[in-house]
Amino acid sequence: MAKTNHPSTPLRAQKFSFTLLKRILSYSKPYKNLFAAAIIITLTLSSLSIVRPLLIKQTLNTIAIVDSNEKGFLSSPDKIDFINQMGLLLLGVLIIEALLQFTNIYVTNLLGQNIVKDLRLQVYRHILKLKNTYFDNTPVGMLVTRAISDIESLSDVFSQGFIVICGDILTIIIFVSVMLHTNWMLALVSLSTLPLLIIATNLFKNGVKKTFTEVRNAVASLNTFTNEHLTGMRIVQLFNRENIEYEKFKEINEKHKVANIRSIWYYSVFFPVVEILSAVSIALFMWFAGVKSNTYNIQLGDITFFIMLINMVFRPIRMLADRLNTLQMGIVASERVFKVSDTDEIISETGTVSIKHMKGKVEFKNVWFAYKEDNYVIKGISFKINHGETVAIIGATGAGKSSIINLLSRFYEINKGQILIDDVDVSEYQLNELRESVGVVLQDVFLFSDSILNNITLHNPAITEEQVIAAAKRIGIHEFIASLPGGYHYNVKERGAMLSAGQRQLVAFVRAYVYNPPIFVLDEATSSIDLETEKLIQIASVELAKNRTSIIIAHRLSTIHHANRIIVMDKGEIIEQGETKDLKGKVDGVYKKMLEYN
Repeated sequence: MAKTNHPSTPLRAQKFSFTLLKRILSYSKPYKNLFAAAIIITLTLSSLSIVRPLLIKQTLNTIAIVDSNEKGFLSSPDKIDFINQMGLLLLGVLIIEALLQFTNIYVTNLLGQNIVKDLRLQVYRHILKLKNTYFDNTPVGMLVTRAISDIESLSDVFSQGFIVICGDILTIIIFVSVMLHTNWMLALVSLSTLPLLIIATNLFKNGVKKTFTEVRNAVASLNTFTNEHLTGMRIVQLFNRENIEYEKFKEINEKHKVANIRSIWYYSVFFPVVEILSAVSIALFMWFAGVKSNTYNIQLGDITFFIMLINMVFRPIRMLADRLNTLQMGIVASERVFKVSDTDEIISETGTVSIKHMKGKVEFKNVWFAYKEDNYVIKGISFKINHGETVAIIGATGAGKSSIINLLSRFYEINKGQILIDDVDVSEYQLNELRESVGVVLQDVFLFSDSILNNITLHNPAITEEQVIAAAKRIGIHEFIASLPGGYHYNVKERGAMLSAGQRQLVAFVRAYVYNPPIFVLDEATSSIDLETEKLIQIASVELAKNRTSIIIAHRLSTIHHANRIIVMDKGEIIEQGETKDLKGKVDGVYKKMLEYN
């Protein structure tokens, strides 16, 4: 049955972190002009937002004053000219605001997407350098969530979060200040419900933050579960686990739905509350203005002005709660992303030795290795493989055979001892050159959803299609590839699903061959294929072994008849090694007994 892993560190509602916010903002340094433009435009919009209400107030008050002293409201040419001028001015302000609003939305989103792009590249580059132990302990779905949706949420920090929040706060300050300056008594009456709004906003913010946390956890769980079970669908179906796994998915999906509905509930309560409080504020203002209009000399323009500002003050406060949550969730998501990018489980790349003319002499000196703490799977092994020699490593499952290959290519770091290639410690070689020098054909060949040609060259422009065809002919699979629709441009689909296990193995042989590595490793490559394909692979392995150092990890002893030496392993130790003829003649020898059973 497919194993289900969920994120080991679920997202929890956390306090606001200025340190993380500062770190997020540091990614805007390459785009400081965009960032400055976004700030300036946002603050300009906030400052301009008071202009329209002021113009309307001035217009209405002026008209009302003139009308009280003159007869014929629209008969005065001066009054009509004034109205026309104010109308054009209002239209101009609206156009400017619209243009600035468009520019602001575009600039803030452009800034956010650029930062998302840079951060995603940085995280992915870091993931490429992580040790295999990290991938052994981390669900793939969780890493996908970190690298995709969590990073995407950081865009909102700029487009809907930090910059917009600054603008909203400035807008509120300007509106309240102007209201107090215009008529402090009317302002106090108009804003009398503000404490209730602040309380409601705080309750909403805390509630939604919790539900957003639940939603993010549910998304991570869905990603992890779906990724693993789609990858392991054959196992699920083979063991008739469809209904059971469906019920598990249904449970996770239900949690996601409940979390989303809970957040919708908070919104459905909060927004009507804001509208009610806004209406109450307007009602209180209208009552006070009606009763005290003569006492405080309240004019028509003042009434319209305050009604407009009440709505305009309540709107940013309402949005502020949502935007603070967006900012908070972006910061929390950034913490999850930074945990990946900050992990120190990376492969050391301090090597400076360049491989120019590697011969391929391999030597293990008292090597010890454990995947976890002191649970050693390799225990003090030592052996030497000379240039051009083919050595077979055999033993039961779990004997440590494949671990040797992982250590040779530095997928894992040894705990003690030394591994040498051409008498140079592998840690001293440049890592990329070291791995290019070790060609590996694994038992479970991974092919990308791409053409056979690209799976062989891995998009290396230095390898031509002619070289690939020549290599395929040497390996013996050119006719098979040529018979496929599109030949070398045939798309093998995800994980090479359109090819059999043996065909994938043969493609991997061609891939190893065209890269022409001085060291060739065949890891259990014939353990799960038919005899006919096995014969092709044996021919291919002999071809690849010519003038190279070759290491063959094998279960079937029939596949190692051409090996110069054999190393027999058991429980992480070498129990026998020598030439085939010597091991065959060894009384009570392990290899001899294995031959008898085979």
